[in-house]
Amino acid sequence: MLESRAGMARISLVGVDPGLRAKLETLCAGYTFVSSEGIDPPDLVIADIGRVDPDEVADLYPDVPIIGFTSHSASAGPRRAWAAGFDEVVETAALVERPVELIEHLLTPVE
Repeated sequence: MLESRAGMARISLVGVDPGLRAKLETLCAGYTFVSSEGIDPPDLVIADIGRVDPDEVADLYPDVPIIGFTSHSASAGPRRAWAAGFDEVVETAALVERPVELIEHLLTPVE
């Protein structure tokens, strides 16, 4: 589904508060952010594992790369996200500091 590395990837934000969504949209201006209720599956999902059930997110998007994030003090959430099959789990600060790097890592085909 990914047509080019910059600009065409559709990213669904699950459980992400509006303030962080706005920040990510600004930091990742080359990507399209879609609602989780869209008809077509996204190319990537970013989920706040402190606000959603990682198993449910993984079940909804079985063939889509998923980045989970949470606060630095959480411990059970990251373990649950890894166990559910998330591709990457980071602290919220890392997501804000290097979102494009994290996205590109998961969207770049392995040759």
